[in-house]
Order: sequence, then structure tokens, then C-alpha cells
Amino acid sequence: MRKLLQLLIIIFLIHPCYAQDSLRGSVTPERSWWDVTKYDITVEPDVTAKTISGSNIITFRALADGKKMQVDLQEPMEIVEVTSKEQHKSDGGRQISFNRFNNNVYYLDFKEAVKKDEVVAITIKFAGQPREAVSPPWDGGWIWKKDRNGYPWISVACQTLGASVWYPCKDHQGDEPDSASLSMIVPNSINAIANGRLRSTSAIGNNKTQYTWAVINPINNYNIIPYIGNYVNWTETYKGEKGNLTLSYWALKEDEEKARNQFKQVPLMMKCFEYWFGPYPFYEDGFKIVEAPHLGMEHQSAIAYGNKFSNGYLGKDRSGTGWGNKWDYIIVHESGHEWFGNNITTKDIADMWVHEGFTTYSETLFTECQSGKEAGNEYNIGLRRLIENDEPITGKYDLNKEGSKDMYEKGSSLVHMIRQIMNDDEKFRMMLRGMNETFYHKTINSTDIRKYINKAAGKNFDKVFDQYLTTKLIPVFEYKIEKGKLSYRWSNCVAGFDMPLKIITDKDIWLYPKETWQTMPLNNARITVDRNFYVVSRKM
Repeated sequence: MRKLLQLLIIIFLIHPCYAQDSLRGSVTPERSWWDVTKYDITVEPDVTAKTISGSNIITFRALADGKKMQVDLQEPMEIVEVTSKEQHKSDGGRQISFNRFNNNVYYLDFKEAVKKDEVVAITIKFAGQPREAVSPPWDGGWIWKKDRNGYPWISVACQTLGASVWYPCKDHQGDEPDSASLSMIVPNSINAIANGRLRSTSAIGNNKTQYTWAVINPINNYNIIPYIGNYVNWTETYKGEKGNLTLSYWALKEDEEKARNQFKQVPLMMKCFEYWFGPYPFYEDGFKIVEAPHLGMEHQSAIAYGNKFSNGYLGKDRSGTGWGNKWDYIIVHESGHEWFGNNITTKDIADMWVHEGFTTYSETLFTECQSGKEAGNEYNIGLRRLIENDEPITGKYDLNKEGSKDMYEKGSSLVHMIRQIMNDDEKFRMMLRGMNETFYHKTINSTDIRKYINKAAGKNFDKVFDQYLTTKLIPVFEYKIEKGKLSYRWSNCVAGFDMPLKIITDKDIWLYPKETWQTMPLNNARITVDRNFYVVSRKM
């Protein structure tokens, strides 16, 4: 551990940005010895000054003896005080010393080492002017707006930046708190919503109210989000696979009529996704969709919605086929993340294709649920026009680096091809449901998913994964037809690439091309590669 710390310091001196990425993206020695079990966050925003103040009670269990702890909080936010209060003490809290290591990291030093298996709660008070979002949700931060009636409308979007942009935490996707609460202190003229269920509403004087919401399931740091504004609420009960599920809707008072109409798509989405993916993963916390001052995000049990109450993606069909304008992109896509992203979570964002590829494929499945299988196929194929093949969709590990944005459409195409090769929709459906059951509320990596798919499908897709995840090459199916024979092979591919391929002549034929030429009898002079495969076809 000492050698690793020395290396990190050397890297920081040589290249501060690289060191900062390492501190955020890797499990450092100061992170590895403790496991977050709970966050209890309190925040009070000052709308005029655009500042916040509050506290986070971090409860953790020691995985090993530890004395020095890394806590992340990005500038210009600051930690004001850190205290620990052991249950057998009555001294009002013991001070813990801390210092800022670089722009975004604090080190906490306990006077005595925390012993393995000990459960400790520390209170970290924080304050400052958090980064304001430039173009949320992509270039995120705090969002300070007003609705059309002049009421404050405030929220946060911080997936890429990280939750440490506004509250102190272990800002690493591999360690989720097992539960969390968020208390928001706001003026009486507005209200506040967050993840999970409302625990309490308390008048605290000065014409202010504290709203406390909580989840009892594991949750990503960046998913814990306040929504503050002049909201109205209505609910309905959905009879789902695990019983009654609360569907709760929150919209600005001025948008209630439009929201009531658009949000009718939610039960349709839930029925489709429970069929394909299994039960909604957070029945205990309910499902909520909240109008937000940005386009949308997959905030667990409190989906952020800002698609202007129109179908498509801000009124446009991303696939160019027409099918994408028959449903609301944000309702469908962001809700799909409840299964892939929130239930199944990758430990490193380098593997974000698992979140985005499967969730983008949920759009294909919803189109199929509403309009039939061929419509779903057309939608999936149409999305390929957005693939750029600029770089691999697997990012760089331990550096907080995602791969190419192709993780959405190219990842979806990969899932679609796996479905074609399995050639058994019920088996494919059971695979998706099994993934959500096997990895229920777990953090995983890409290898876990690859191994699961290989086993569930009864086929080895390793070379297919290598091709589409780790390179930007699109395999080329080369063929020639001469004297009643078809010769074919793969090119522009990883060594050993062996993906089966369906071609169409007067009937469907499955081929098993390799990098060397193979030959088979063929009476037809023309063939067509099944368009459900994302490959290039080249006649030699």
C-alpha cells in the first residue's frame, strides 16, 4: 500500500490531472479498508447566493484496520468539520482531523485505528457554492432555475462529475451505500422531493420546512438527488410481479395537465419491462417520476423527467424510422436504467456499456411490446446511424474514464445480435430476467456479464465481445459466388473471431465464418446478410 501511495504522489507531481483521475477512479489504500453502509444527508440551499450547507452522516464498516480515510468533495465545496460519536461516549462528539490533498480529495485521520468489523458513524459538515451546471445533465452540477410563475426550481445532475460535486462521500461506483436518506430544508412556498419514500415533514421556523426522504435499498452516489420546486403530486397503484407497486408522479403545478397525460405511458413501460427484465428492483422504495429542470436522468426510484411532455427525444425519433416517435424517450430509457444501471451496477465506469447498451436495447423491447417484433427490429437497426466508431466502447479502468458514446447504440446492437444468435426469444428473455435476479442490487464488472451470457446462452461469445467492446472495427463478411459455390470469411476482426451469421437466399442459412476461406454449395447467384447483424458485407 505504501508503494502505491508513493506512486500516486509521483504521478501527481508529474501530471496532476492523471493523479486526480486515479484518485477518483481507483480503489486507493485510503478507500479499500472501509465499506459504506449508509448516507444520511441534510442540505439547505440558499437560492439567492446559490450556496448550500449541510452534513452527511457516513456510516461504514471497517473491512480491515484503518486510520486514514479518503473522502471526496470537489472544489469550491469545503468540509467544515468532521466528528465521530461512539455509542458508549457522551462527550458530544470527537473531532477528527482532516486536510485537503488536492482539489477534490480530503484525507481524514483518526486518532486511533478503526478495527476490522467495527461499524462507525462520522458526521461531516460541508458548505460552499457548488459547481453550477453548464449543460445538464451532461455538463452537470447544481441547477438553479425558476418556473414560469417565478418559484425556485432547483435540482442536481452529477453522473459524470460525481456526487462529490456537492456532498462528501466515497465517490466511487463500486461502493454503494446499502441505504440512504436525504433531508432538504426549503422555504414553505415550495416543496422538496428525493429518492424513495417520504419519511417526515417538519416545520423548523423561519418559514421553512424540512422534507426527509429515504431509500432502504443500495443506491449509486450520483442517484441521490434533491428536486425542489412548486410541485404537485398524484399516485396510482400498479399490480406488478411482486405485488402492489406505488407509481408516484411529480410535476410543476403549471404543468400538471400535460404531465397527467404524458405519464400515462409509465404503466405501459412497467408492464413491458417487468415481462422482459423481471420485477421492478425497488418495490420497497416505490417508483417515482419527477419533472426536472434538465432533460432527464436515471435517478433511482425518482426518475428525472424533462422531455417537454412530448414523444421521441425532444420530439425527434433518434432511429429515423418513425417508431421512436410513438413513445416518450425519457420515460422509457431512464426507467430502463432501474434494471441496468441501478439494479445491476458496474464497479468501474469503463464498463458503462452494460448500463447503456442494455438500457438502449430496452427501447427496442418497448417498441416491440407496443408495435410488434419487426417494429422493434427496425428501430434497433435505425439507431446504427448514430454509431461513430471513434474509439472502443470499453473505457480505461481505474481512471474514471468511460468509453465511446457508442456504448448506447453499438451496445444495443451487440445485445440484439446475441438475441439473433441465440435464436430463441424465450431463452433470451429468461437470460435478461436471470441477469437481474443473479446480480440483484450488486456491483459487477463486464467480465461477470460476459460469463453469465455465455452460460445462459450455451454459447461462447468471447470473441464477439472482444470485437464489439474493445475495438472500433466492424467485422467484414467477405464472400464470392463462383460456379455454384459460396466462399466466405471474416476480415477486419480480432484474431479468432467466430461469430455465426445468418444469410438469406431462398431460405435462411446459418454460416459459421472464420478468418480463413470456407466453401459451400450454393445454387443462388445472390445472397443477403440478415440486417439484424451489425456487420459490413462485401462481395469480392
